[in-house]
Amino acid sequence: MRQEIRHSDLVYSTAQKASAAVTSPVAASWSRCLNLYRLQPEEARKPVQVDDAAFREAHARMERLIGSSADEVDRLYQMIGRSGCCIILADADGIVVDRRGAPGDDVEFRALGLWQQTMWSEPSVGTNGIGTALADERAVVIHRDQHFMSANIGLSCATAPIRDHLGRVAAALDVSTCRNDVSDMTLAVLSQAVRDAAARVEANLFRQAFAGARIVVVPQANSFSALIAVDGDDLILGATKAARVALKLDDVIIAQGLPATDALRETRGERRGEGMSDLEDAERAALRRVLSRTSGNVSQAAQMLGISRATLHRKMKRFQLQ
Repeated sequence: MRQEIRHSDLVYSTAQKASAAVTSPVAASWSRCLNLYRLQPEEARKPVQVDDAAFREAHARMERLIGSSADEVDRLYQMIGRSGCCIILADADGIVVDRRGAPGDDVEFRALGLWQQTMWSEPSVGTNGIGTALADERAVVIHRDQHFMSANIGLSCATAPIRDHLGRVAAALDVSTCRNDVSDMTLAVLSQAVRDAAARVEANLFRQAFAGARIVVVPQANSFSALIAVDGDDLILGATKAARVALKLDDVIIAQGLPATDALRETRGERRGEGMSDLEDAERAALRRVLSRTSGNVSQAAQMLGISRATLHRKMKRFQLQ
């Protein structure tokens, strides 16, 4: 009881001092819980279990994502599942639609609500890994008494959101444990593992959504999940969230039709050659492709293009092609 009182007092004092402009993610979440959701930290509140119909609907909506993430969830479980952790996949509303856990830990995790069909949204149970990652749309670590509810301060959570092929948050991938010997370093390692797994799931979803397109990694984003889908005319069809941030893309720009070459070149700070038009750019690219296919055989390339060898040599000299 004393521990609960101390925790609730800390929540009240921290949340009241929290500035909307400059504050920590945890303090900002505590403030939302008090002022927006009207929650009280000392409540003996447990995650709500949604009814069977709502769960079936949520599970059906998530069927493709569950399938795309199954290998990553299994991999996480093989890494850490037997060390007192459970792996949770929740939908955008915080409803747990899939999980992995060691059978010996099931009783404890089920009592805590870390089970299929329960809802871990922030408005429902306050600051927690799943709900706060969904609310903030970014990876979070919520360690023990960083939870809003006193009932949850025995948990430590590392969570990352998963975005769909349009860059919208569609799910949350979470690792939770109720071990009391979890260090900050261990949580940092878990958080990195969860973020990497979520990024791989995002990449899988994106490749599936644009199965017929050429998929290009955006090198300057320094993330393997920064992908763009490009059609046969070099126009961008779609982009992951990381690619949208790196290339300053949005739905409007993508719908208008932006050449991938232009987007990548502008971000790298490169400029078109002096006096080089789009048409000349396309011609140079076409010549390079044909020369590549013929392994540099000029005669064969000229024959494929239907021009003379001398004409091809002139074009190669003009475009500085070797």
